Amino acid sequence: MPRCSAKWVAVVVLISGVCGVFVFCEYLIYFPTILKCAWPSLGHHVRDAAEGSSSSVRAMVLSDTHLLGAVGGHWFDKLRREWQMERAFQTAMWLLRPEIVFILGDIFDEGKWSSPKDWEDDVRRFHRMFRHSPDTELVVLVGNHDIGFHYEMDWFKLQRFEKVFNATTTRIVTKKGVNFLLVNSVALHGDGCPICQSVEKELLKLSRDLSCSLQKVQSSSATEESCDGSQSYPPTPPIMLQHYPLYRVSDATCTGQDAASPEERHLLFREKYDVLSKEASHKLLDWFEPRLILSGHTHSGCEVLHDNKYPEISVPSFNWRNRNNPSFILASVSASSYSLSKCFMPEESTVIAVYCSAGASVLFLVLAHCLWMKGLLQCASLQCASLCLLGKHKSL
Repeated sequence: MPRCSAKWVAVVVLISGVCGVFVFCEYLIYFPTILKCAWPSLGHHVRDAAEGSSSSVRAMVLSDTHLLGAVGGHWFDKLRREWQMERAFQTAMWLLRPEIVFILGDIFDEGKWSSPKDWEDDVRRFHRMFRHSPDTELVVLVGNHDIGFHYEMDWFKLQRFEKVFNATTTRIVTKKGVNFLLVNSVALHGDGCPICQSVEKELLKLSRDLSCSLQKVQSSSATEESCDGSQSYPPTPPIMLQHYPLYRVSDATCTGQDAASPEERHLLFREKYDVLSKEASHKLLDWFEPRLILSGHTHSGCEVLHDNKYPEISVPSFNWRNRNNPSFILASVSASSYSLSKCFMPEESTVIAVYCSAGASVLFLVLAHCLWMKGLLQCASLQCASLCLLGKHKSL
């Protein structure tokens, strides 16, 4: 049986190594990273007395996916970022199995100006990337890149977005006794525009419904008369989710590995552009008194306490294009308490470093192989020359 030449052995080893690096960087790296994540404990066992099962909700929260569009997205950039988000999301779905997933707006990068054809293509790619089992509910909020900033949005863009995700952008989602309040923060400009008026009217109605649900626990006749016709919700303060953060001066107090860079933290935020206005922020807090606010938009992580009693968490972007270390929130929520933890995805710089190291190793091996083969050839040529000289000597 003939033995394989050193050349073919080297080729097989080289190809196997390249394939191994590719599989690790594009598939396997997400597993050890996300396996480090775990659902936070509520500190005590919350049980449903009727069924004897856990009554806490396992919610996964991410933001600012920014699927690149046809105008500003280079094909390779689009392929690379979307593959990263798809693998991270699908790995998280398989390992963590959340009951509900919230995406806090800016689903698309060019929804504010995309043509019908481009919109359909973006939606198709979104559904492919963020596919999920029937056991998981996916809830999507609207962001400024989906329907435009306040001066760009119109009914056509808003209704197009709501049609794709089969729900109005301002509503309450209730799960296991937990009220999740979804706010269309793009429409909270406070200038009386038609969409703004509609959203504020719906928010006032939801505020009344929640207030009445809380008051009905007291079972007073006066409450029943004033709340006649209101919709009932579980009598607990809501968790508020929206794209824009509530008003804050800057990210100067934000810390952590996913906070804004030191150069950006002290940049002042603009009202109605980077954050909601003071007026809109105060209205939301007065109307709903949320026990937790989750927001996106800034692409960086931050924790803020409003009025010394309303905590807000800014969720970083899920897209490598916006930051080197994307992350998402894992929340265990019951009717009376909640607990949060943060799950980081692989850093893009790590993946690039692995590819560069692998490339350098391949280059070194190829060079070493070439030098080795060159040495063998030189040796063979010397032996051939020696034999020739020996033959001439004998003939003499």
